[in-house]
Amino acid sequence: MTAKPGDDDAHLPDDLEAVVGFHIRLAHGAVYRHFTETFADLGLTQKQVSVLWLVESTPGIAQTGLAARLQMDRATTMAIVNRLQARGYLLRGKSRDDGRKQTLHLTDAGRAALAEARRAIEAHEAWLKSRYTPAEVRTLIELLSRLHG
Repeated sequence: MTAKPGDDDAHLPDDLEAVVGFHIRLAHGAVYRHFTETFADLGLTQKQVSVLWLVESTPGIAQTGLAARLQMDRATTMAIVNRLQARGYLLRGKSRDDGRKQTLHLTDAGRAALAEARRAIEAHEAWLKSRYTPAEVRTLIELLSRLHG
């Protein structure tokens, strides 16, 4: 990182400057802050938007399938689904194939909330991608996918 003249707090020791995980943490913080600001008026979190998006693209998905796809534990998934259902965005149902599983569907209000969230995501993505060339964006996605893939 380049320190501003006279800003001793902005300088990092060389050994810390070389720690990849440190830069990932800083990048995550910057991206998360911008996302939070972009979504402040919607009252939705990243995880809630991810749930709405996945339920829309996979109507009837089971909560367990949702948890697996989003790499969240069942308790977290259930809490998010409960909140979204309480807001009138999701409907739970029973699976025709397995009565023990609950399926999820978006309501009209859930579709409307997701449409608003998608517009906010477009703005957020534009901000993020503006820091890179299109080729760098593709490379960044490829590199990050190695960590979470």
